[in-house]
Amino acid sequence: MTGMLLAPRTTSDTFVSAARAAGVPAGRHAARADRERRLSPDVVAALVEAGFSRALVPARHGGDPTDFVTLTEAVAAVGEGCASAAWIGSLLAYTARFAAYLPAEGQAEIWADGPDSRLVSSLVSTTATALAADGGWRLSGTWTYASGVEFSDWALVMAMVAGADEQRQARFFAIPRDAYRIEETWDTVGMRATGSHTLVVEEVFVPGHRSFLMDDMFAGRGAVSDEPRHSQPLFAVNGLTFAAPVLGAARGALELSERALADKAARGTEPSEALRIAHARAAGEIDAAGLLLTRAALSVDRATATDEVLVRNRRDCALATQLLVGAVDALFHGGGTRSQSAADPLQRIWRDTHSAASHMVLQFEPAALAFTRGPLDAARAEKRSGS
Repeated sequence: MTGMLLAPRTTSDTFVSAARAAGVPAGRHAARADRERRLSPDVVAALVEAGFSRALVPARHGGDPTDFVTLTEAVAAVGEGCASAAWIGSLLAYTARFAAYLPAEGQAEIWADGPDSRLVSSLVSTTATALAADGGWRLSGTWTYASGVEFSDWALVMAMVAGADEQRQARFFAIPRDAYRIEETWDTVGMRATGSHTLVVEEVFVPGHRSFLMDDMFAGRGAVSDEPRHSQPLFAVNGLTFAAPVLGAARGALELSERALADKAARGTEPSEALRIAHARAAGEIDAAGLLLTRAALSVDRATATDEVLVRNRRDCALATQLLVGAVDALFHGGGTRSQSAADPLQRIWRDTHSAASHMVLQFEPAALAFTRGPLDAARAEKRSGS
């Protein structure tokens, strides 16, 4: 029942097959990664080898022509074995898309050794300062929740600067690995192996060609690339980044539940009707969530997102995540005391899905308010024009 394709098979099947192969060691090491709070270097290497780091790199720098449907399916394939590994694979891909907004000289530096540079990012800082200097900025600060930072080659971090009109502007800055250090601060209930530690920068000079305006990336304008996948507004695709690992994790939970039902039958114990019904409902919700994410990915593969598509995609990714969490909850509770054992992988998946779903991008309430804002504004405008 698990592993349902999100779309008809395409020429990108090689990437999905490679991702599924990377998911094998990820799944094998998932329990250990959860205990030790970090992915095995071999698993990260497998993600890079599968093609995640180059999936959304501009073609001029050797990137693969990966579409969002294929990337979503590839991330979910890894997530069936380990949600943390899928999270890192997804962020390797999508952070490289951020870097397409750098000036050409900055891109050339990041991908000087090929398209497999490992990029991480963080927008969250209460201490960041970027002071204008000759040819660039002097950057300092601490940035939290930098998933995968232990394995990174470059980081993209956000800080506020003074604009030409003295208005504050948010800018991203690209800094190489030797310009930042790591403080191990990530110790959570779920998604423990993402290594989302704190990144620290102390008085580092960042030249102008390694920076871009955050508003440009959010709006999908100014990318130094002529590929449509780099000109999508952030919120048209950002939900896919974080929902796809949850989809994979839920599919993994469904497979475990299916095995448990089969084991009961093999031992001559007929599963209760209530348990079978709960399993079927969870399977349907997981499929429905996958279809919502399919539509979101297809919409940005076919054209640059309009405002209507943007708010719908944001809503659908958040709603899909709610469906997935509910399905995993039902499967976890259906497993009874067995599922609560520290040795049972279902409890890890249950923790991971709840932790991943707490990400601010996947919250349904702000997505719902954004979705309804357009019709409400239009109704108010119509009323004003008619009065």
